[in-house]
Amino acid sequence: MARSLLLLFLPTLALAAGFKGVEHKHWTNQYDRHFRKYAKHYFGPAIDWRWFKAQGIAESGLDPQARSRSGAVGIMQIMPTTFEYIRKKNPALRDLQQPRWNIAAAIYYDRYLYDKWKDEPLVENDRLFFAFGAYNAGHLRIRRAYNRLLRKLGRPAGWEEVDDLVPGQTRHYVRRIRKLMAEAL
Repeated sequence: MARSLLLLFLPTLALAAGFKGVEHKHWTNQYDRHFRKYAKHYFGPAIDWRWFKAQGIAESGLDPQARSRSGAVGIMQIMPTTFEYIRKKNPALRDLQQPRWNIAAAIYYDRYLYDKWKDEPLVENDRLFFAFGAYNAGHLRIRRAYNRLLRKLGRPAGWEEVDDLVPGQTRHYVRRIRKLMAEAL
């Protein structure tokens, strides 16, 4: 558990240690200022902004021109309908096509999904993993998996336990983000 908390709240330590990036093909400094800015803006200074960069790498390989078959757009692969919903709540977000606003909208939405788990007795990392799972598969699908396990176990469950009940694509997605983050440390 101490390692999982360390993984989540490491930005200050990383910057103090001279972190400038990671020697890995996906971990360039491209878009770092946007990830840093909007992670801090929507989650506060305690969260490691690289979680969201890892998410962007998992989504599109940081390709601002990425388009999915389902219509998701940009670095963070946001559906246009989701972006419109986000813009109603946060009109300052201007253009889904621009990397800055694509990243900002995704982190804003991550925070929205993260907050949906605030009443559950989860450790911080698990809460973030549930938000990433919901980003990929939809909140209701992840909530149903969680509730099914809660009824079965008779106690709250963490992401590791719910992981087996979510769609394979979502399981792979969250594991990829976690693996990318582990490479960053």
